[in-house]
Amino acid sequence: MRYVMKFGGTSIENGEKIRHVAELLKDYRVQGHEIVAVTSALGGVTDGLMEIGIDASHKGKVSRVKEFMADLAKKHYDAIEIAIDDARIADETIRTIDALIDELEKALIGICYLGELSPRSIDYISSYGERLAAPVVSGAVQSQGINSSSFTGGEAGIVTNSEFGCARPFEKTYENVGNILKRVVATHVPIVTGFIAENEEGIITTLGRSGSDFTASIIGAAIEADEIWLWKEVHGIMTSDPRIVPDARPIPQISYIEAMELSYFGAKVLHPRTIEPAIKHGIPVRVKNTFDPEFEGTLIVSDQRLRKDVVKAVTLIRSVAAINISGAGMVGAIGTAARVFSTLANAGVNIIMISQSSSEANMSFVVDEAHLEDAVAALKSEMNRDVIGEVACDRNICVVAVVGAGMDGIPGVAGRVFSTLGKEKINVIMISQGSSQHNISFVVSSDEAEEAVRLLNHEFELGN
Repeated sequence: MRYVMKFGGTSIENGEKIRHVAELLKDYRVQGHEIVAVTSALGGVTDGLMEIGIDASHKGKVSRVKEFMADLAKKHYDAIEIAIDDARIADETIRTIDALIDELEKALIGICYLGELSPRSIDYISSYGERLAAPVVSGAVQSQGINSSSFTGGEAGIVTNSEFGCARPFEKTYENVGNILKRVVATHVPIVTGFIAENEEGIITTLGRSGSDFTASIIGAAIEADEIWLWKEVHGIMTSDPRIVPDARPIPQISYIEAMELSYFGAKVLHPRTIEPAIKHGIPVRVKNTFDPEFEGTLIVSDQRLRKDVVKAVTLIRSVAAINISGAGMVGAIGTAARVFSTLANAGVNIIMISQSSSEANMSFVVDEAHLEDAVAALKSEMNRDVIGEVACDRNICVVAVVGAGMDGIPGVAGRVFSTLGKEKINVIMISQGSSQHNISFVVSSDEAEEAVRLLNHEFELGN
């Protein structure tokens, strides 16, 4: 079997965990499997890199940069000491780390003097988390007696556009990666940096935060993997957030579309774009727990199993805000919705959820709370007052989504959702349901959101 295995920051947080990952990779390799591993940065490193980059651009303190770099180097030296037994391999890895640390320090000092941090610079600085982690993980695998080598995303063949911070791979990426890694995987366990790639000029780009999962999916499609395994610190995709619903359970199998709905509606287990390449190439994705490898986890496949218990999960989105626009002039005014959405798009505001009355007299939508002020300012500036009479907003809300493929084929699901909430006097502020009916999403006040999730988990028997 050929697998792509991605390990997140909590899986390689320190030397002990990196050693554990190396032992896992050795076990699967010894069993005869071909494996490409994708690694995130060590726990907390990417956040630290972003903070020091911003700090350097604002305050310009070279002494603060040098202090950070010393701490960063020590974090990786400590991991090497524990994860790598072989002294020769450890020394080689340290030399690699030292060279990268030196490059990064020079870049950060440059930012101190320039006093600015461009999107391109942010991608360059943040890439060092994975670039420092991959040689350590590869060294740990070599220390287990298994051939291994590390690659950046660009070295592995991932080529993207120049949309720094959220780059998209070109189609030729799949051929590039296949040509490079198919040869290597026969004799080695290649360790590839997640999250980062290169544009056509060889400049580092990133796939967005949590983009290491996306990297794994790209590589899985390129090398025609049998499965893509995303190793996390959880037992799979859960029916709900265990912090809200203590008896939430792992979902054994879920469809691509359901997993994407969950990722868009707040589930943090998957990056929203993660499974696009897997869907296109029909590759199953499995979410497993690094620290309980015998547990099967959640298998994500193309098959949508229509069952009586069609609801798979209930999820919650926080840190959002509702905007309601209204006015008698909106009724029958052609192009109002188009103007609204274009205005928000031009302001860089992403719309999470939309609802409009059939009278056309008002329209409601949900945006990230961080974008609320920009959204309201743009709407008030752009829209003609004789069309829109009022723009109102509400920060004290959350979005709850009930997810399950094929809910259109099972009568009464929406009725059960809203009657359950009604019995407990939980007020629903706004409702949105697409014709595909893969989810029913609605807005409630922040004060009632967690109780709504618990009630629906109980109603649809999603607990253990």
